[in-house]
Amino acid sequence: MKDYSLFKINLIGGIVSPGTLQNILEAAKLAGVREVSFGARQQLLMYVKAETVRGSGILEFKKKLYESNILFEVDSDKKPNIISSYCAEEVFPTGQWISEGIYKDIFDGFDYEPQLKINISDSQQSFTPFFTGNLNFIASSIQNFWYLYVRFKQSNKIFRFPILIYTLEIPKVCQRIEEVMLSSGEMDEHEVYEKVIAKGEVISQVIQEDLLLPKFSLPYYEGFNRYGEKTWLGIYRRNETFSIEFLLEICRVCLETKIGQICTTPWKSLIVKGIENKHRLIWDKLLGKYGINVRHAANELNWQVEDFSQEGLSLKKSIIREFDDEDVRTFGLCFAVQTRSKSEVFGSVVIKKRKVFAGLFHVFDIYHTVDFNPNTRELVLFEQSVHKAHVPEMLQRLSKRYYAQGNVNKEAIKKEENPKSETNSTELFQCKTCFTIYDSRFGDSVNGIVAGIRFADLPASYCCPMCESEKSTFVAVKADSLLV
Repeated sequence: MKDYSLFKINLIGGIVSPGTLQNILEAAKLAGVREVSFGARQQLLMYVKAETVRGSGILEFKKKLYESNILFEVDSDKKPNIISSYCAEEVFPTGQWISEGIYKDIFDGFDYEPQLKINISDSQQSFTPFFTGNLNFIASSIQNFWYLYVRFKQSNKIFRFPILIYTLEIPKVCQRIEEVMLSSGEMDEHEVYEKVIAKGEVISQVIQEDLLLPKFSLPYYEGFNRYGEKTWLGIYRRNETFSIEFLLEICRVCLETKIGQICTTPWKSLIVKGIENKHRLIWDKLLGKYGINVRHAANELNWQVEDFSQEGLSLKKSIIREFDDEDVRTFGLCFAVQTRSKSEVFGSVVIKKRKVFAGLFHVFDIYHTVDFNPNTRELVLFEQSVHKAHVPEMLQRLSKRYYAQGNVNKEAIKKEENPKSETNSTELFQCKTCFTIYDSRFGDSVNGIVAGIRFADLPASYCCPMCESEKSTFVAVKADSLLV
């Protein structure tokens, strides 16, 4: 019998309530688990020991998950998590009509466990991937109707379903396509469509225009960030692990301050939305208690490594160190490390490990996607058979090619770029007394200041909404030097 087993718990859409997560973590703690991870498909991952001296072990852990109606897999990935762009909703630029309720209506409609990878995406965001699933639903410009792009398993061939799918039909369509694709041999796109429609009518619309996706630009997803009258907090961990004790504290604070959900991201981080300004100090103390840093450089956040890949993490860290030493610019790019032949990673630059000499040695092949857009998934070879020591140098050359070809998002580059945060492109002023931020993108609803008003244009009588200090108390700041 193995000493450890890998438990995978799907958090549908990357959403989990603090109460549910608390139940999972408390059961895991009794089973001897001390750290957990979040996967690239927004799922919860942990290794559980077969038997523990004082803990309950695997059997008791399974029992507690069953009692709480929590679905899980052990040492298997036959039922992949449904991922979504809900984690970006409200906090990053997204479309006009998709709301929290629409996402949840879709998730609630799944009364079966999918065996195909399903992605639910807002078409206007670039935080979560569009085409890493087998069934990729992307919002159209018509309210409550979605494009569907189908990708066969272990393939990069994608075809667009010839109709737009109605929101509440998504679970039903997914189940039909799954029945067709998993029970039949090779098929072309027309056969798939005809067999799905033959199973019954689907509420749909004719496609009237092609899908236009935004230019990829990864938003800075860490730290405290104001939006409207509230704050969201992004938490990234360099080793991609979170201690049970820390997460239990997060759940406790969420429950005490009436935050109803926690979001996981494809970048293996957490986002907590809806933090009231009056509760900000509680979160500051929580991060301080566990020594959690929330100001990592952007060139460390734009990476995706396979789940539980220490080799991939080690390579990532060594490359980032050299990037820092050489002051390499990576704005607009995202990188992926693939050390397992059949794994799927998301990036505009992909570093693939390849074994040579009957597996005695290995080298790395470096690819980039067409136009450096990670959502195209079509790879172009840049350099092959690269020794590990030379990978950072090759990536620097590739980054220079990216900028030389003018692929960088011109809209994003108009803003003053700072390698640590997109927020630096916006005029920020901070109160020296209580550290409150005035961000012209949001204005100040407490004082009746609408969004878009520059700090310089505020009346002389303006005062801090938190401590009522005078306007002269505010000083201009950059995002990476904010006092938090």
